[in-house]
Amino acid sequence: MPTETDALDNKIICRLCGSADLAGFVDLGATPPCELFLTAEALEAPEPTFPLHPRVCRSCLLVQLPPLIDPDETFTEYAYFSSFSTSWVEHARRFVTAATERAGLGPDSLVVEAASNDGYLLQHVVADGMRAVGVEPSANVGAAAREKGVPTITAFLSPETGAAVREEHGPAALVVANNVYAHIPDVVGFTQGLRAMVADDGWVSIEVQHLLTLMRLRQFDTIYHEHFQYYTLGTAQKALRSGGLELVDVELVPTHGGSIRCWARPAELGTGASQAVADVLAEEAAAGLDTVEGHAGFAGEVSRIRNDLVRFLIEAADAGKSVVGYGAPGKGNTLLNYCGIRPDLLAYTVDRNPYKHGRYTPGTRIPIHPPERIDADRPDYVLVLPWNLREEITAQLAHVADWGGALVYPIPSLQVVEPGSGKVLDP
Repeated sequence: MPTETDALDNKIICRLCGSADLAGFVDLGATPPCELFLTAEALEAPEPTFPLHPRVCRSCLLVQLPPLIDPDETFTEYAYFSSFSTSWVEHARRFVTAATERAGLGPDSLVVEAASNDGYLLQHVVADGMRAVGVEPSANVGAAAREKGVPTITAFLSPETGAAVREEHGPAALVVANNVYAHIPDVVGFTQGLRAMVADDGWVSIEVQHLLTLMRLRQFDTIYHEHFQYYTLGTAQKALRSGGLELVDVELVPTHGGSIRCWARPAELGTGASQAVADVLAEEAAAGLDTVEGHAGFAGEVSRIRNDLVRFLIEAADAGKSVVGYGAPGKGNTLLNYCGIRPDLLAYTVDRNPYKHGRYTPGTRIPIHPPERIDADRPDYVLVLPWNLREEITAQLAHVADWGGALVYPIPSLQVVEPGSGKVLDP
């Protein structure tokens, strides 16, 4: 499988097990941090880039990026607000309903969420009459949560923060860490923080993208510097144990192209793992992800996606067709930078988040406008960057068919689809 020199790999230490024996996984070049959208003034300034080359630990098999960026710089003011996705808010509501039943929550129960963003999830806890506390490092999105009536602490989760939350609010019947377990370089410390907050008979729920699905569906654009690690269920189980938690159950959920929802409890409870855990671990082993060699081959799949997308955009430009983007997610910036797509091939993109309007995508410097710009310009093609919301966005953009436009989804393979119906068309 692809590897770098021993001298280079030996400078990188596995953040879970401490091994210095790591191999290359896929090399996506060098890109800027994916959520650092540029202002017009910043276009004339230098823009730092960092290698985007995750490795796999030959000892514990955790796929990980070196900690090249400081979370303090990225998350102090954050461009991502979860509530701008209607389907994501609904996903959170359904989760709260199911978790209430699983954990036996009631009016006196405390639910704590680490990386609670703008209160997209805990607002449902509050609406159900339960106590809620968010722990959110980004001041701007935490302020949005408080405006919704969700008590939110501005802090990164650590063992000390977890102990302070427990001291002030009491032990939590449920601790949630959805779509954050990949975002923290100190896996062990973060997990210890989760354990510090949860009651000795409580539950911890962690939702994180599944490496097995990432590889099968070629979701390379979900690799970016904010995602420090990429989990199989096997490596997630090891990470949970590092902080005193034991994996007891797992659900496969469709979010972010395919995620695992890990249910854990304090290790001292001695709760056994469910059959679902055994089944997913067996599926990973069948795919070879219980070995270093089983992680090979992904780089070639990624190259084919790049070649197909760039070829389509060049042929569209040669034919005089207009192409714009929809969405400005972090994953989109990995795709745009790796493929070398700039305004000559993608005139602009649009996003529902007003924070991004008037800014530019990092690295590729593509302008970001409000969604109404598409209606005014009536482009021939709309390249959808948040492909994980395919059903929602295909319905939202049904009116693009009114002028004969089509939608383009680049992953897992290039598809041109009819707005509204989602019927696959000839490119």
